[in-house]
Amino acid sequence: MQCRQFYSDVLAVITGPPQFIKHPVDQIGVSGGVASFVCQATGDPKPRVTWNKKGKKVNSQRFETIEYDDGAGAVLRIQPLRTPRDENIYECVAQNSVAEITVNAKLTVLRGKKKKL
Repeated sequence: MQCRQFYSDVLAVITGPPQFIKHPVDQIGVSGGVASFVCQATGDPKPRVTWNKKGKKVNSQRFETIEYDDGAGAVLRIQPLRTPRDENIYECVAQNSVAEITVNAKLTVLRGKKKKL
């Protein structure tokens, strides 16, 4: 009687939803000043981070998005701040092929003091 052995290579692909490793924090700024939010996520495949305001992707010359970590992290910089236009909830969205997650941060904009003549 002859015994035969069979071998099989198994390749397991493990994927995971995004998870935030840096959360944006609420900001208080002064009209005419600057506010910055930082957000970073991890996951497999690597997620892409984007910023929303009122459910829509931010896009304005005053809104600068700086990506890092191949897009898994992003800084949202708003300059100059305007009251009440910029005062809002900003959403950091991390998305990969497995899932999408969101975290929020609030921006409060105070009026600058006027100089007396």
